Amino acid sequence: MMEQIRKVLLLGSGALKIGQAGEFDYSGSQALKALKEEGVQTVLINPNIATIQTSKLLADRVYFLPVTPYFVEKVIQREQPDGILLSFGGQTALNCGIQLYEQGILARHNVRILGTPISAIILTEDRQKFAEHLHSIQIPTPQSQSATTLAEALELGEEIGFPVMVRAGFALGGQGSGIAHTRTELEHIVEHALSFAPQVLVEQYLHHYKEIEYEVVRDQHDNCITICNMENMDPLGIHTGESIVVAPSQTLSNEEYHLLRSASIQIVRSLGIVGECNVQFALDPYSTQYYVIEVNARLSRSSALASKVTGYPLAYIASKLALGYGLTQIANKVTGVTKACFEPSLDYLVVKIPRWDIAKFKGVEETIGTGMKSVGEVMGIGRTFEEAYQKALRMLEQNFEGAVPPADFFSSQTEMRHYLSIPTPKRPFAIAQALQEGITPEEIHTLTGINPWFLSRIQNIIEHEQAVTPASELGTAEVWKLKQLGISDKRIAELHGSDELSIRALRQQLGVLPSVLQIDTLGAEFPSETNYLYLTYNAQHHDVNRCPANGVVVLGSGPYRIGSSVEFDWTSVSTVEALKKYGKQAIIINSNPETVSTDYDVSDRLYFEELTFERIADIYDFEQPEGMIVSVGGQTPNNRARALAAHGCRLLGTLAKNIDRAENRSIFSQLLDTLGVQQPEWNTFTTLSELTAFAERVSYPVLIRPSYVLSGSAMKVCDTPEELELYTCQAAALSPDHPVTVSKFFEYARELEFDAVAQQGQVKAFVISEHIENAGVHSGDATIVLPPQTLSADLQQEIQAIGRKIVQALDVTGPVNIQFLLKDGQLYVIETNLRASRTFPFISKVTGINFMDIFVDAIFSQEEILALEVPEPAFVALKAPNSPSRA
Repeated sequence: MMEQIRKVLLLGSGALKIGQAGEFDYSGSQALKALKEEGVQTVLINPNIATIQTSKLLADRVYFLPVTPYFVEKVIQREQPDGILLSFGGQTALNCGIQLYEQGILARHNVRILGTPISAIILTEDRQKFAEHLHSIQIPTPQSQSATTLAEALELGEEIGFPVMVRAGFALGGQGSGIAHTRTELEHIVEHALSFAPQVLVEQYLHHYKEIEYEVVRDQHDNCITICNMENMDPLGIHTGESIVVAPSQTLSNEEYHLLRSASIQIVRSLGIVGECNVQFALDPYSTQYYVIEVNARLSRSSALASKVTGYPLAYIASKLALGYGLTQIANKVTGVTKACFEPSLDYLVVKIPRWDIAKFKGVEETIGTGMKSVGEVMGIGRTFEEAYQKALRMLEQNFEGAVPPADFFSSQTEMRHYLSIPTPKRPFAIAQALQEGITPEEIHTLTGINPWFLSRIQNIIEHEQAVTPASELGTAEVWKLKQLGISDKRIAELHGSDELSIRALRQQLGVLPSVLQIDTLGAEFPSETNYLYLTYNAQHHDVNRCPANGVVVLGSGPYRIGSSVEFDWTSVSTVEALKKYGKQAIIINSNPETVSTDYDVSDRLYFEELTFERIADIYDFEQPEGMIVSVGGQTPNNRARALAAHGCRLLGTLAKNIDRAENRSIFSQLLDTLGVQQPEWNTFTTLSELTAFAERVSYPVLIRPSYVLSGSAMKVCDTPEELELYTCQAAALSPDHPVTVSKFFEYARELEFDAVAQQGQVKAFVISEHIENAGVHSGDATIVLPPQTLSADLQQEIQAIGRKIVQALDVTGPVNIQFLLKDGQLYVIETNLRASRTFPFISKVTGINFMDIFVDAIFSQEEILALEVPEPAFVALKAPNSPSRA
């Protein structure tokens, strides 16, 4: 370790945004753990209150300040750190670090940049200089030239020849990049890119080349290893964050694999990287010709994925290397038996699929390309591509049962061919339907550039599905084969004309059960103890025995999406930490590689798995835990509560039947009537004529609210009969099994929130906060202020009394969020969630009281816990959203 490093400043990534999400909470959290182990004091700057890294348990001091040179210098003056880490906060931290260096701030205060030299960071960010550097070491790059003006860029386009690729310098998530087929397109892309970036790179476009990535680690002694190589299923031209990614690569020859591995190590050594680096290649599918596309001299989105793919904790290791350790000195904490210089070996396959919520944004172009639009991602683990691919598609939680879309997914063959020919989130399903309709893998390859190997694997799924009909006999061999291809019980039931529970019962009767396997980074070459687990049907043994009798399953939140993000990772991780106090073995189930909850050392057991009923029930049956927590992972676990309870799972906290009473808007509204609690006038309708008559009677505007939705999905304020008719059709189609509830919408009303934790129907701690915007702005999009600034003591007493009444009626044990409207001095309840809401990290950090600790006390305390008076903060805190539409 370097001498005299006593205090380190770490720059976080700020607000989550498209292209820069929870992966940097994960990498920053690992870095803070590594520094803490070495006895180094840590100071963190990050204004994102929803993150785990801004919790008390990691950094010694946290500053909720913008990551800009002005504020960072103020913190440096006050804290006087010896060193600074720039590689763990994404592009935000890197760009800020470069400015701190160039403005002389770091030199003025004697702050050393730890890890990769700043010269290497600046070189990799300046696309023209970096291309020149690579040419000096005989590494090829596409023909390219940088431009700082539109005129220069247009001249380069003509010189190189269309189509050309445009990349913005010093940019995040492919922002400002694009493929220009004409001079007009080039003009449009460059004008946009130069509006926020100092330069663009105009380069030769490599049509349908493969895109391959290597994650490389190097120490100060020039030891250098590759941790993971990954192959994009989509060809070059789709940003890696937008692409389906497979690890390890499946279509490279041995020669190609080692050619690119050697090149990546040569590049990293030439730059003097200390820590982790991501190298992206374009590879000609018909020869060994390759080009380097990009190098990230920092922890990237791909680094978080590679860590979860291999079980090798890249950010943790990079932090130790930045302190001066060598790879041969650092223990691999996942295995417990090897050093960090061992390259991981995989005996499984991983498929990462992005999640898009493009439909949330009106008028947004759904085509995906060189700039990022996805808001999250999932990672399926299996022993065949088919198994991992279908797992990942279900993990997206968009009502897909696997590779094959529902029969009415495309309205016509013309529409299917449209989505086959252009890259959009629907393309995987267009591929499956095209194969179903007899279009050959070769034709699809020519059209899409997707390697025939992947297409043949999808065709394999389809052929086996087509063999299952209501008349089929499902014997042991047939069921094993279907499960080994990743086909769910529910999908088999659809094909067989049965139901999911019947297929589950048949499968168990036939002895077709999944195996629990470990991810140990070693391909099972060495005996090791690891808690990182997945389920597969392509094995005949378990790597582990079930957990001791005190196991508690905590359901995570799944992929980040609009409405469910890092705040539910905070509630999950905080719950796991609180379980330690009671000696419980925490078992996390989650599918999101960006999260801290899927870090190897957070829980006693981590199942990187689907949050489907089938998979959760499989794990519950294997582990036989003391119970399961469904109220800290957002809406997805809540939606599973009823089915899991019916299966026999013991839910810890509020009963499933009471969760259903709050979620079912019709039942909940009736409960409010019974309690004498005011609510906007409402009713449930099955015909448009009744609905229209109601709207005319209460007067427009009205609000349509389907049951069981997250973050306002399918909700709509309608101002006219025409709007009502149009939207009712869409909303009803989104939730056919639940009634559509319509209520009077109050204009210019205030919105307030009551967040609490209760035990057996008694509120034990609560906080009241208010929205700055009027009602009609979703609570996740609103600016929330604490303590409330305009509410009288009497009004707060009334809110508290109503909250207590509802909590008691629903016999709540655990977190609860109640949303109120205030109109003309009258309070109306609009919604109650019997789970942690997205404001829980905010209220916990502002008040200094972790509400998840109280929740776990409420479950496991031997006696009734005392009510806690939450002190009013001596300052005012505002939680402001960061909208992707402005990203």
